[in-house]
Amino acid sequence: MPRNEPTERTDEWGEGRSPKRRKAVRYAVPVAVAGVAAATIGLVPAFAGSGSPDLPKISAQDLIAKIASSDVQQLSGTVRVTTDLGLPSLPGMGGAAGSFGGGRGGEQGGKSDDGASAAPQSKLMELASGAHTLRVAADGPDKQRVSIVDKAAEYSLVHNGKEVWAYDSGSNTAVHSTGAGRHGDRHHAPKDLPGDLKNATPQDLAKQALKAAGDTTSVTVDGTAKVAGRDAYQLLIKPKQAASTVGSIRVAVDAANGTPLKFTLTPKSGGPAAVDVGYTNVDFAKPDAGLFSFTPPKGAKVVDGDKQRAKAEREHGKQGKDFGARKGAEDFKKGLGGLNVVGKGWTSIATIKGTGSGLPSGKVQGAGGDAGKFLDSLGDKVSGSFGSGRVFSTRLVNALITDNGTVYVGAVDKQALIDAADAAK
Repeated sequence: MPRNEPTERTDEWGEGRSPKRRKAVRYAVPVAVAGVAAATIGLVPAFAGSGSPDLPKISAQDLIAKIASSDVQQLSGTVRVTTDLGLPSLPGMGGAAGSFGGGRGGEQGGKSDDGASAAPQSKLMELASGAHTLRVAADGPDKQRVSIVDKAAEYSLVHNGKEVWAYDSGSNTAVHSTGAGRHGDRHHAPKDLPGDLKNATPQDLAKQALKAAGDTTSVTVDGTAKVAGRDAYQLLIKPKQAASTVGSIRVAVDAANGTPLKFTLTPKSGGPAAVDVGYTNVDFAKPDAGLFSFTPPKGAKVVDGDKQRAKAEREHGKQGKDFGARKGAEDFKKGLGGLNVVGKGWTSIATIKGTGSGLPSGKVQGAGGDAGKFLDSLGDKVSGSFGSGRVFSTRLVNALITDNGTVYVGAVDKQALIDAADAAK
């Protein structure tokens, strides 16, 4: 794990920049990891006190309580996100170069798009593979910012009171949203965003991991570390369920204020971390107010996010800030026959009922059966009382597609998928 890495492109947020050149947006940095109760977690009485740096001993229960009670509301820094799930690299899918560079993903024939390139959802896939640098800042619940920095371009979100901006420099497109007229709540704007990037920070990843912890989890304190120049305890989270593909999750927690500084998920199969997210530098002083200001650069296409949302709601004949996302999820589930989750804890498996036909096999004719042979080479053939199908694997998530088209997917091993399919028969 890199420690005390130098800050890259420190001039990006320098005070010398004109506000018009600040590329911006909102970033919901959690001010505390709430809702974590030590009593609900299967804690192993372990203590940290050895290693470097030398810190007072602390129990896992007390360290979790320290995270939950953290009241940090102001910070700024650089976050390095590295993801290696073992997914194939496909042209046009993921990777900053493929989505930012040369205006791709946002410009067609030199013309800006309708704001799709600046929508937060369009950037989430980029974080699913490779290494990325994020710059983050927060000053309480009304001011947040996150920027994904790439060699060719930058994507940013800025939230300042009612104002929310999303900007993609690759397509020179900005989306502006406000909370005006929305339930009379001046803090409503951040919730109106079509998605967000907050899950890319150590704080929120730690929150999600601890929320999932229960009697299926072992939580201990495993030594200390130095992260971004800060003294930290290391919280070690391990699944007790043997079928999980997760080996461990390690969270470096700031010894002074309880802020998670680094989140590392290692697969049971070993090798490099599947997800490694951590601050390379962090400052808990009040950020410069100018970081939360945004003016569209000259020539930028500005899209009215409020009008876009209102139009989508009218077209669907309903109101509701999340209607588009809900409607899309409902349509997706209906089209696939319904989505259900079986099991619990680390071995939960999502199931999508098939429509009667799965992937073709080597029996398929055409080009001398080459198409079928190619499909047969993908995944591992498996069978059980459910019938037969194929298991497709990554370093962390596996999926079984049966011959009748039913899908079983989760961070579990192949046998767990087969057992789930057999039990559902």
